[in-house]
Amino acid sequence: MHLAALLFASALSVGTLALDNGVMRTPPMGWLAWERFRCDINCENDPKNCISENLFIDMADRLAEDGWRELGYVYVNIDDCWSSMERDAKGRLQADPKRFPGGIHKLARYMHDRGLKLGIYGDMGTHTCGGYPGTTLDKIQIDAQTFADWEVDMFKFDGCYSNATEQEKGYPLMSKALNATGRPIGYSCSWPAYQGGLPPKVNYTLLGQICNLWRNYGDIQDSWDSVLNIVDWFFENQDVLIPAAGPGRWNDPDMLVVGDFGLSMDQSRSQMALWAIMAAPLFMSNDLRTISSGARTILQNKMAISINQDPMGIQGRRIVKEKTGIEVFWRPLLKNASALVFFSRRNDMPYRYQTNLGKLNYTFGSYKIFDVFTDKTMTLKDTTDFVVSVNPTGVVMWYVSAPAKRNLRQFYRGSEFQQSAYEDQENAIPRVFL
Repeated sequence: MHLAALLFASALSVGTLALDNGVMRTPPMGWLAWERFRCDINCENDPKNCISENLFIDMADRLAEDGWRELGYVYVNIDDCWSSMERDAKGRLQADPKRFPGGIHKLARYMHDRGLKLGIYGDMGTHTCGGYPGTTLDKIQIDAQTFADWEVDMFKFDGCYSNATEQEKGYPLMSKALNATGRPIGYSCSWPAYQGGLPPKVNYTLLGQICNLWRNYGDIQDSWDSVLNIVDWFFENQDVLIPAAGPGRWNDPDMLVVGDFGLSMDQSRSQMALWAIMAAPLFMSNDLRTISSGARTILQNKMAISINQDPMGIQGRRIVKEKTGIEVFWRPLLKNASALVFFSRRNDMPYRYQTNLGKLNYTFGSYKIFDVFTDKTMTLKDTTDFVVSVNPTGVVMWYVSAPAKRNLRQFYRGSEFQQSAYEDQENAIPRVFL
């Protein structure tokens, strides 16, 4: 398919309605406890790593003091196992008094004082996945108000111990209840993950009107196999998923595990690059107190973040799948720019992949190339053959811009909303940190 046709197809998603709560116009970024720390509640024997206010304070300090916040990593998200096993006398959820002696509201204030935001977890079933009190249909309003009273900024609503009928009622009800509090709370719902992630069971048009982001697939694990399984599912179903995404409504392939134990440096760059191409939320789940300098460099890569945070919010797609194990991914960006990722599934040795921009759907002209992970630049014509050397399970990621401005309004023709949305984006300042 020609670049213009691809761009037109991608632009159709601009007109889809999104949850009107004013938040998460670009994919949210921050830190999330689950993959790295799970449900460790043994604070007596593991005080530095247990799910407690101390853990979240430590991570907030690192985000605020180590350069993460300025790059956009502002959410500190509590996952399961934070609450007491009993609601209070008024029927409200309450934090475990030993592990969170200051309570959630005080923790939220700690985040806000440092320019950060607090996220919290709940489950619409009888219990959370970890066995803590859930939010059944009759508890939705009181729990939404409790989170607002605590000045929480994001809420993840899981679906363990619930059925399809309850989910169909509960997820929209929670959206309305959160909005009714008057506090802007980003809403992450796991609804599609419990329904197989695909139509007809999942209605992405409806989902985009009630949630800011949603988990489509299973939990990520700290392994390359897990990352690859998620990548395969998302890009094999890209024609369904791409139209669902856009400003204020994001497909969520789950956390970044860069900086943990399971990925090599090449695989870490691959996850960062592919999550950026997917316009995915960037929630790290690692230990920011001990993270290696290599992992930090990947996660703090300004151009990769800029690509992820592109204001147009168009999710990228796989455009080439070679028998050699090389795949190419493309994402359109603001100001007639784009991102390319050359990805190797091979496990043997670096592969020298030869192609040209014309073969990758680029129109006639000369393009400026910026290599995201090496900071090297060059200029290529669409007909000029080039070779990229891609390491096993690794990537080469490019930011591609055309020196001569091209008018792409014709590719956005359609509804007045689509046209005006593009014109607004054209005048925006791209978030590029060169």
